[in-house]
Amino acid sequence: MKRYCLALDLKNDPDMISEYESFHKKLAPEIEKSIRDAGILVMDIYRTGNRLFMIMETTDDFSFEEKTKADTNNEKVQAWEELMWNYQQALPHAKHGEKWIVMKQIFEL
Repeated sequence: MKRYCLALDLKNDPDMISEYESFHKKLAPEIEKSIRDAGILVMDIYRTGNRLFMIMETTDDFSFEEKTKADTNNEKVQAWEELMWNYQQALPHAKHGEKWIVMKQIFEL
C-alpha cells in the first residue's frame, strides 16, 4: 500500500466553503466508483481555514497518470472536476492548471 498527502486551497468565502463541504457529504456514486476503480483504498480530506489536506492510501500499482487518463474519458468525473474548480483555487506555487499538489514528506516517527 502507498500513502500520498496532497494540498489545495479553496476560495476564501465561507458560503462557498460550506457548499463545497456539502457536495462531499453526498458524493455521487459514479465519482466514488472512479476513485475506487483507480486503486484508491482510502481518501480523507481535512480543512483548516480555506486550506485542504488530502490523505490517500492506494494499491501498490496506483498511478496518477492512469487515474488522470481514466478521468479524462469519464464525463461524470469531468463534470465533477469542473464544478469543484468553481470552489477551488490553486496553491501559489502550483503550475498552470494544477489542482491538488502532492506534498513532500519531511518527517516520520
